[in-house]
Amino acid sequence: VQLQASGGGLVQVGGSLRLSCAASGDMSSEYGMSWFRQIAAGERELVAAVSNTGLTYYPDSMRGRFIISRDDAENTLYLQMKSLEPEDTAVYYCAASKHWGLLVRAMWKQILYWGQGTQVTVSS
Repeated sequence: VQLQASGGGLVQVGGSLRLSCAASGDMSSEYGMSWFRQIAAGERELVAAVSNTGLTYYPDSMRGRFIISRDDAENTLYLQMKSLEPEDTAVYYCAASKHWGLLVRAMWKQILYWGQGTQVTVSS
């Protein structure tokens, strides 16, 4: 499984961005997918997750400003972000796992498949 994240960039406070993650192969039947972001050296924070059946999960701190979706026909994962704040500045990573529990419990160290990360910078 190979994942390729894109769509990051520089945006002003209050702006919006949409991240994409292109996946190799057919991910739809087996893999849940998620977005994490790097919050400190060696630590990643769950932003959102979507199961192989389309069930979505957001940590409470992420609910409302982020929307995760997937297009299985295109093998692509998306993260729509709005009302961005300086605190959202981070490298965002997409990830895939057959184990939904690893994604929603943010057990990122046990997730096998990662994209390379895309930088999001929110300027004030």
